[in-house]
This record gives sequence, structure tokens and C-alpha cells, in this order.
Amino acid sequence: MRVSAVVLALCALTLACSPAAEKASAPPAEAASAGQHLAKVPVVIRHQDGRAPTRLSIELALTKEQQERGLMHRTDLSPGDGMLFPMLPARMPAFWMKDTPTSLDLIFISMDARIVRIIANTKPNDRTPLFAEDPVAGVLELRGGDAGRLGIREGDRVLWGRCAQEAEPKPSAQADSFCPA
Repeated sequence: MRVSAVVLALCALTLACSPAAEKASAPPAEAASAGQHLAKVPVVIRHQDGRAPTRLSIELALTKEQQERGLMHRTDLSPGDGMLFPMLPARMPAFWMKDTPTSLDLIFISMDARIVRIIANTKPNDRTPLFAEDPVAGVLELRGGDAGRLGIREGDRVLWGRCAQEAEPKPSAQADSFCPA
């Protein structure tokens, strides 16, 4: 009886010290943000006051499903992070902050690439509709406060995709590459 108690104790000790036991008892790793993470495109904002352009790398929401989900459930936005919602042909979208735990800046972009409205520091999880007064070619969402921090203002111009990389881009109005005439 004494031998089986010793064997049992040794087995228990061996199991308790095994790597599997360490993994099972370790605290869970930091969970990744639950929201969608999409491919990024270059975005350039040309300031009307002549300052050097602001260059960003922004997630691109192309499909209806990607646009409906947007930045919902995202808790991992860093300065300069955001998502771009192309709207071609131009339309009058309404946005809300449902299931969005992070404050955002919404930047509405006209068909001539000008920023026509900025709604800064939205209220997280709010269901109030947010929209521009006129049809837009796209909406750029940045982390709340980034538009001000980066000096982005109404009247500045926004280009994305290959248009943001070329010095003299040819006119293009495509969802993944926007550079109006």
C-alpha cells in the first residue's frame, strides 16, 4: 500500500511539473481585438494651407459586409489607425457608433477629393446617425482626436491607393484607388 501511495505521489508531481500543466495554469494571453482587420492602402491628405502631406496606411472596407461591420468591436486602434469606406458612386451614408467602443473622427470626402465635413471625437457605442450634408465618395474613420492631432481640416484633399503614391496621378475613381481630376 505504501509503494502505491509513493508511485501515485510521483505521478502527480510529474504531471504537475509538465509543460502542459504550465500552459493550462498560465493566465490567458492578451486577447486580440474582436473586430475585423482588413488589408491596408496608402492614404495621402494634401493640406490646403501648403503644409507637407499627411501619409497614412489605412484599412480598406470594400464590400457591403466589411462596410457594415467597420470598426465595431475594435479596441486596438493606435494613433494614425483607421478605416476607409469608398462610396462609388457617391451617396449619402449614415454612420453610427453602435458596438464601437473607441471614439472616432469621421472624415467625409467629396467626389473632388475635398473633405466636406469632419465629425470629431464621436461618442462610443452611440446610435445617433452621423452623416454629411451632400453625397460623398468616401468616409475615412480615424481614432478619435487624430484629425486634430494631424491638422486635418475641411477643404483638405484625400487620395488613396495608387493615387496616394504617385506624384502626378492620372484621374481615377475606383474603390481601391481614388484620384479625381
